[in-house]
Amino acid sequence: MNPYVMSIFLLALGLGTTITFMSSHWLMAWMGLEINTLAIIPLMAQHHHPRSVEASTKYFLTQATAAGMILFASSTNAWITGQWSITELSHPVPSTIMMLGLALKIGMAPLHTWLPEVLQGLDLTTGLILSTWQKLAPFCLLMQINLENPMVIMMAIMSTMVGGWGGLNQTQLRKILAYSSIAHIGWMVLVLQFSPSLTLFALVIYVFMTFSIFSLFKLNKSTSINTLATSWSKSPTITALAPLILLSLGGLPPLTGFGPKWMILSELTKQELNTMATITALSALLSLYFYLRLSYAMTLTLSPNTTPMTNQWRFNTKQLNINLSISTIMSLMLLPLMPSLMTIIN
Repeated sequence: MNPYVMSIFLLALGLGTTITFMSSHWLMAWMGLEINTLAIIPLMAQHHHPRSVEASTKYFLTQATAAGMILFASSTNAWITGQWSITELSHPVPSTIMMLGLALKIGMAPLHTWLPEVLQGLDLTTGLILSTWQKLAPFCLLMQINLENPMVIMMAIMSTMVGGWGGLNQTQLRKILAYSSIAHIGWMVLVLQFSPSLTLFALVIYVFMTFSIFSLFKLNKSTSINTLATSWSKSPTITALAPLILLSLGGLPPLTGFGPKWMILSELTKQELNTMATITALSALLSLYFYLRLSYAMTLTLSPNTTPMTNQWRFNTKQLNINLSISTIMSLMLLPLMPSLMTIIN
């Protein structure tokens, strides 16, 4: 794709998200979400591959359905209350429809089935945008509306369970990361009505970790578990750091990913939701299994060789990747700063 054309689409992505961030009117927020959707579809289909076209079509149909639900819910709320303000969503009927529309936008269970299929058909760069940037605007709306609804907690718990179970039998890295995204969304939404600042904090940490692991797979040109075995011959240092990033995604101490999960479980315990906290903590073990599976394939599996000596399958790269370095540091070493960061957010 022409760099100037790509710049236009990327600026449109930023414009759509900014409009949604700044909106207090449902129609303006809906317009920002639609600009986001229309800007990313050409980026999805830029390779003219059948899988890319299929993923773009599925994404368009899904997002159009979600946008229709959001517009219908906001119109119904305006008809009932006479208000178009985002914070005035008080009636249970439009509130429920709006929650379902936003859940379809971000890929929460049980409306998650489109996300693994769409992500599998994309290249890693566009998949990174879909997994991180495209979730910011819907989460902004989720944090502004009234979510005191038992359905929200049930969907969040279901997302954590589906994200764990769904990734167990996958061999494609993009599908595994899609189910990881579903599980993390469940963690964020679970605590949203009790502590929105904690949800925002968990989202920021998730963006850093996801950016790091997508960049790492892109650097190694890895798309499946089998291709991870050749990572040692290309970049031993990055291969040694990859399991730490994966375990941080899984939420193991003393890595950064442990912080948000620990705080979310503490908040659920404060709200006397001990059963839900236990179920959510156990569901994290499912996700941890396939993170360990990726770590094993990357560090403890040797690539097949047809000669007695070990061949270097790929040339060493001299490319400097500052973004990967910064995101990796943020993904691994922020745990001691968690109390200070939460104080700043609150």
